[in-house]
Amino acid sequence: MPIRSLFVTRLYRAALSEQGDPIDPAELETSCLTIAEDDEAGQAWCEENDFPGYTSYASLTDLGWRFPIFADLIEVLDRHVAAFAEELQFDLGGKALELEDIWINILPEGGIHTSHLHPHSVISGTTYVAMPKGTSAIRFEDPRHPMMMAAPPRRSDASEDQRTFVYVKPQVGDVLLWESWLRHEVPMNMSEEDRVSVSFNYRWG
Repeated sequence: MPIRSLFVTRLYRAALSEQGDPIDPAELETSCLTIAEDDEAGQAWCEENDFPGYTSYASLTDLGWRFPIFADLIEVLDRHVAAFAEELQFDLGGKALELEDIWINILPEGGIHTSHLHPHSVISGTTYVAMPKGTSAIRFEDPRHPMMMAAPPRRSDASEDQRTFVYVKPQVGDVLLWESWLRHEVPMNMSEEDRVSVSFNYRWG
């Protein structure tokens, strides 16, 4: 009996360099650390909200203006997002997906980003700047999970497309893209070194 897969959840993974000139990860990391050191408003927000490490999400909205490398990064991300939108077969009505937010994440040893999604956006994603040995992957959750009220658990050897949670371990220079409704989290960073990434949202219209 043939069995079809319906309502597939797509995850895009590529090297940044596949859609433009290479972005120097060392320069990008230096820029992230410099901004984090100077961003007193962001530091204060993290402290007030018990946020581990640092994020510029609540403090800075102009990274592309502050450092040329972020402007270059945004140009490359625009191309990746356009490629993913094509794969998703979106009918955008002649309007491109546009960058809404872009922010820095620095996750120290013991830090976590709890499970969340990105409402009001279309595509979300992260590019990875520093991933020391032992640092955490990103975990995605089956979006049907809240509706599986009486379902038994999946076997430990279930295929990836049948699992409730999927862990993805990106490399420096990778970009991951997903639809913004997909719930995800970053488990505890077990490395003594910082995990550095840049995340972003794209909106339509």
